[in-house]
Amino acid sequence: MVISSIDLKDGKVVQLKNGKDKVLERDNPLELIADFNKYGEVAVIDLDAALGNITPKGTTANTEILKSLLRHGNVRVGGGIRDVKRAKELISLGAEKVIVGSAAFNANPTDGNILNTAFLDELVAAIGRQRIIISVDAINGVIAIKGWTETAGIPLVDGAKAAEKYASELLFTCVEREGCMTGTNMELVRQLREAVSCRLVVAGGVSSLDEIVELESLGCDVQLGMALYTGAVSLKDAFIGCLNWKKVDMIPVIAQSVAGEVLMMGYANKDAFEKTFASGKLTFWSRTRNTLWTKGETSGNFLEVVKLRVDCDRDTVLATVIPHGGVCHTGSWTCFTAEAEEASSLERLYQIIAQRFANPTPGSYTATLTGERVREKLMEEAEELTEAEDHEEAVWECADLLYFMNVLMYQEGVTWKQVLDELDRRHKK
Repeated sequence: MVISSIDLKDGKVVQLKNGKDKVLERDNPLELIADFNKYGEVAVIDLDAALGNITPKGTTANTEILKSLLRHGNVRVGGGIRDVKRAKELISLGAEKVIVGSAAFNANPTDGNILNTAFLDELVAAIGRQRIIISVDAINGVIAIKGWTETAGIPLVDGAKAAEKYASELLFTCVEREGCMTGTNMELVRQLREAVSCRLVVAGGVSSLDEIVELESLGCDVQLGMALYTGAVSLKDAFIGCLNWKKVDMIPVIAQSVAGEVLMMGYANKDAFEKTFASGKLTFWSRTRNTLWTKGETSGNFLEVVKLRVDCDRDTVLATVIPHGGVCHTGSWTCFTAEAEEASSLERLYQIIAQRFANPTPGSYTATLTGERVREKLMEEAEELTEAEDHEEAVWECADLLYFMNVLMYQEGVTWKQVLDELDRRHKK
């Protein structure tokens, strides 16, 4: 599958040729990640950090942009990660994985110690092997370091075989072809694929859908930059092309809500995926009617697509959607329950409160709550909770407290995602 790349330099999104010459520049990173994340993971690379363009405070021209991107998708981060503290900080800010390059290797080793094992051992202990990607970038088959400005004197395959012990995946960039749109070095890719068993991501020079599908057939993912920004490859075509059509004629698609509730399952062929991406509404192939079927085309209860993800075998798709009405033809909220309405959750409560303020109905208590009044009620309910005399009373007071807290959150523009992201950050700090 394709991992879209957002490379940052001087506060802009850029694409460089051979890691040096700027070919294009964009200033809409949030728009880009909103689009890229629909199709798969996103790699955000701080090129200034990789090149050592860092202030005394440890920041770069891209720091604030980078932070804003980290909670907008399934993001991996690379560029100038040279110590464990920085790696832990990025994970706490929302990165799912970190990409380390130069810091993983000993430049020009003379005693056979290819890797900086002291750093890698500490890194694994701090964040876990599953969160680590080691970049085995190479110039003419030799590991490149320091923002690709030097080589380490380490043959690519040797470096990759040694690095695999410390990483869940390896990222190989063919530096001499980076940004050139001439195709990657398939011979080196095959050597790498035979040498290592972990996930392998290929970058540098990939320029066509055929090449992406060929790499997929070898068991490699692709991190795509130039071909994506120039329009040579579309993420839609790459997503569909990389599904395992040799194994199955119809791909099972599981629809789940943003909150993680499983809603339904159906089957899709290539045409169904095409229509899903074109319309933004989840579309299937009806095996009984032998035709395309967009969920909600009759009832109006469509499924708005947020993102699609494939499983490890590329033969099942998980669709994260926003349901507009009940999902099941029986009238139930999901195809797996008899409930007519969405299950209670903090997010659902928040949305109901938002609706009450946006479209107040006569007699709505929620719509009458001012900022001052809701703060008074919060203090009152918190006190009543601490004074609850039994379990039933505690449950009642917890419900009251959560209601008024949701009202205040809405009035202050604080979402549950932001709150949970902050708790996640503290946990990973």
